[in-house]
Amino acid sequence: MDEQCRNCPALCETRTQVVHGYGDVGADFLFVGEQPTPTADEIGIPLVARRSDADGADDPDADGTDLRRILERLALCDATSPSDEPGLENVYCTNLTRCREPERPPTDEEIGNCEPYLNAEIRMINPEILIPVGERALAELGKEYTTTPVEDLELPDAHATTIRGRGFELVPMIAPSEQTDAQTQAWVEHFAELMASDYRQTKGRQGR
Repeated sequence: MDEQCRNCPALCETRTQVVHGYGDVGADFLFVGEQPTPTADEIGIPLVARRSDADGADDPDADGTDLRRILERLALCDATSPSDEPGLENVYCTNLTRCREPERPPTDEEIGNCEPYLNAEIRMINPEILIPVGERALAELGKEYTTTPVEDLELPDAHATTIRGRGFELVPMIAPSEQTDAQTQAWVEHFAELMASDYRQTKGRQGR
């Protein structure tokens, strides 16, 4: 992974750092967001990092808090692990793009420039389940890894459902910061049920 990537000149001017994936490299579950959040840009960890205040307490409004709590509820993140170094188990987190532009979403060209990094991570992790976080991630992963018509890949309808893919299953998620309590509960219950199932049958790797 290129820490000095300059494939997107505009993003080189706005990023603090290149934010590659983070987590368990043997994970069954791979979460994919759109672009690094402000905290991820600062700390270098996508989706689940939390800032701490001057006294060392977690910032309850920092991005990453909501997804981390969801993973803690599913026993996929160690609740005692540091804010800036989450202890993920069976989970890997990444984004469509590696660099943050605070004023706009990534362009199609920028997502295309980062696609080799994402593809390399997916091949390396070889997960069972892809979790697109947000509308853009669902559109990109759905187009690449399912045969489902594009018009059927929309949030919130696809939230907390399982979509059969090509070699993977997708379990889309509304961005956690935008979820209602009911939507969060629905996703947690659906994913807990999936975790308790024979989800590895998709690739015939129950013994993994």
